[in-house]
Amino acid sequence: MISDARVPLQHRRPYGTAYEQMLEKVRYQGAYPTRERADEAVRLVLAGLGRQLTGDERVDLAGCLPLEAARVLTTQVPDTRPLTGWAFVKDLAARTGASLATTRWDTGSVFSAAAAYAGSDLITRILRRLPTGYALLFGRAELTPATPHRRTGRATSSPGPGR
Repeated sequence: MISDARVPLQHRRPYGTAYEQMLEKVRYQGAYPTRERADEAVRLVLAGLGRQLTGDERVDLAGCLPLEAARVLTTQVPDTRPLTGWAFVKDLAARTGASLATTRWDTGSVFSAAAAYAGSDLITRILRRLPTGYALLFGRAELTPATPHRRTGRATSSPGPGR
């Protein structure tokens, strides 16, 4: 990055405009007090997602995100063991020492912003690639495939109470 030596250091932008806009979106959605706190959440969550997401969906998501966010996502080596959504949150919390509630909040805030960049179709593809539990983190309902009801043989979306 080329910087103007005449601009005092505290007034220089450390990131590109697109990433700053993403940070503002995360800061607003997550109600973070500072841009730095939003940046910490973005880096934590996107690094975690980069360890889980592979294939065309990873490449396509990186192509939608601002450059700095895409780098965080793509510099991670994918894990050999995929994590469910809840295990993902627990893993991030363990890495940072933050509470599960705070980490869940961070994840939802960042995934919401990432989804705005990616669009609905790509997020649907990403959710199909990931294990269960990520849809709720992206602010969507967790859909399960229809299974035949034991007595009637008709398909049901999920068993109700007492079944």
